[in-house]
Amino acid sequence: MSDGPVPEVSAMAVNVVVPEELRWHDSRRGEAYELTTINVRMLPDGRLATRAYGRPVAGGRGAYTGFPVPDRPELARLVDEAASEAGRRWSAHLGR
Repeated sequence: MSDGPVPEVSAMAVNVVVPEELRWHDSRRGEAYELTTINVRMLPDGRLATRAYGRPVAGGRGAYTGFPVPDRPELARLVDEAASEAGRRWSAHLGR
């Protein structure tokens, strides 16, 4: 570690692939999306914030639009396990 100031980390984020059996659909502006990824951010106070992203069911790229993650135990477990795995990987980093 350097002798300089401690960096202020405002958030850390990981992207988690949602397994096929846990995916869900939501809609925005009349377009249905299949949610395939959850972005998990650890906030400065240690809480986790989540947003889900995916592709339009009808195909195409669609807008990069965030959706809330449903309050389902299996998704909460996925987020918790992903955060723990990210922590293990961060703590074992090899530097730049």
